[in-house]
Amino acid sequence: MGWKETYTTWKNHASLDEHVKKDFLQIENDEKALEDAFYKPLEFGTAGMRGVIGAGINRMNVYTVRQATEGLARFIEAQGEEAKQRGVAIAYDSRHFSPEFAMEAAKTLGAHGIKAYVFESLRPTPELSFAVRHLNAVSGIMVTASHNPPEYNGYKVYGEDGGQLPPKEADALTRYVRDVEDVLSIEAADEEELKEKGLLEIIGSEVDEAYLEEMKAVTVDPELVQRMGDKVKVVYTPLHGTGKMLGERALAQAGFTQVVLVPEQAEPDADFSTVKSPNPEDPEAFEYAIRVGKEEDADILIATDPDADRLGMAVKVAEGQYEVLTGNQIAGLMLYYILSAREKTNTLPKKGAVVKSIVSSEMATAIADKVDVKVFNVLTGFKFIAEKIKQFETDNSYEYLFGFEESYGYMVKPFVRDKDAIQALVLAAEMAASFKEQGDTCFDVLCDLYHEYGHFEEKTISVTLPGMEGAEKINQLMAQLREEAPNQFGNIEVKEVEDYKLSIRTKEDGTEETIDMPSADVLKYMMQDGSWIAVRPSGTEPKIKFYIGAYDDSGVSAKEKLQAFETSLREIVKTVE
Repeated sequence: MGWKETYTTWKNHASLDEHVKKDFLQIENDEKALEDAFYKPLEFGTAGMRGVIGAGINRMNVYTVRQATEGLARFIEAQGEEAKQRGVAIAYDSRHFSPEFAMEAAKTLGAHGIKAYVFESLRPTPELSFAVRHLNAVSGIMVTASHNPPEYNGYKVYGEDGGQLPPKEADALTRYVRDVEDVLSIEAADEEELKEKGLLEIIGSEVDEAYLEEMKAVTVDPELVQRMGDKVKVVYTPLHGTGKMLGERALAQAGFTQVVLVPEQAEPDADFSTVKSPNPEDPEAFEYAIRVGKEEDADILIATDPDADRLGMAVKVAEGQYEVLTGNQIAGLMLYYILSAREKTNTLPKKGAVVKSIVSSEMATAIADKVDVKVFNVLTGFKFIAEKIKQFETDNSYEYLFGFEESYGYMVKPFVRDKDAIQALVLAAEMAASFKEQGDTCFDVLCDLYHEYGHFEEKTISVTLPGMEGAEKINQLMAQLREEAPNQFGNIEVKEVEDYKLSIRTKEDGTEETIDMPSADVLKYMMQDGSWIAVRPSGTEPKIKFYIGAYDDSGVSAKEKLQAFETSLREIVKTVE
């Protein structure tokens, strides 16, 4: 069926949802908009789905949410009656239609006799990850579009371990979702009937308290916090999202009393009215926090994204001046603090492990190597970090100490199996308190790390290529890079090429090795000087991402290399634009 036929079917549907109908009226005279909304189903992949809210099979609406949940219900049914009884935990963030989409998911599960535990109000993604384990649920759903603009929403699925589904299970679920053909006729049960039958349970404070109890273990040095908890000043903004509810309580519980919330951004707001994008990766998101920071003479400024799984940070560089750090810099500081604090307290294990994604900074490796802590690299996605933790727990080979991704995601303690900005918030405050006690700022310590280990400069470039044409261009570019592998970037020779789709590492002399990781559409180029570049299409958005890691003893030289690498990559993109 072509997009016009699909569009006509939707338009003529007898009882179309009122919000979907309203969107139809706005786009019905725009053929290009209609084509984009109906030319293909919204992509459901290993990270779930994410898209613009509106009418159509390529949009987030009650019908595509039901479709995804119908697929999940069939996936759970295939696991047997016990899986159905264990049920599914469901949480949602502050976005438009998040509560409605969460309840539609619960009602769709209920039609299959599968119990749903739905939070009474918005909650952070990490609490959903925790709730799956806490409730012994078979799965979890998080309704969120993370840090995307306000017109987006999304849907993420979690496995029984509290992590997002690994590739094998995600592929199986995706097949079930794609097998659901008539999205307009999926059954959704009545909410009140489900409650009467015990198939819908509203949850809240009991899970909050259990999560906060686990949070106590995140503090590395309680005695330090006792000494410094009232001396370090933290400015915190949840960027209109879910972070305030647990973040404020977690900081107070840990012992930090000098916490100032950015008042204009403290409460949930689906329009994210004070920022262009509610993304702590974007320095512009810190505009209000910096203003408050200057007024309060704060030591650090912290921002979390709408679903509170990512955390950004700005640090004092001089009186009244703050610098926004990258995710890699934050992770480097956090890792250095954890390892040095545990060394001081004699709690550093003999076989400690740090887990990071293949596109994250190598500074972590340098810091960990110094104290004989092993660094494991995994594919992008915290589900792979969660898998590694599960392996450590199963074979007792290593003790997990810290995990991170360059995209501002960190996890300290594995009672959660996804990135957790609430944990990171408390750790960042403790880290700043420790450095302050020794007479340093976070920025001072970062400079010391560069002096000791060399300068690591990283940058992520996202190129958006929307629509059907964009998807073709992204595929063309990846094919082109595989067929004609570049032998240098910015005049630096390529030493090795890692193709994670083919699971092959090609060395300088042409010999090949097998990469022992799941298949993924990623290419990584290792340079002669220790720098690297990786290329990866996004799994949930019409983007292709380029990750750059430049290394040099000199900060100036590292920045120059970074610029040269970026220029080379921009030239490559031009070949398909």
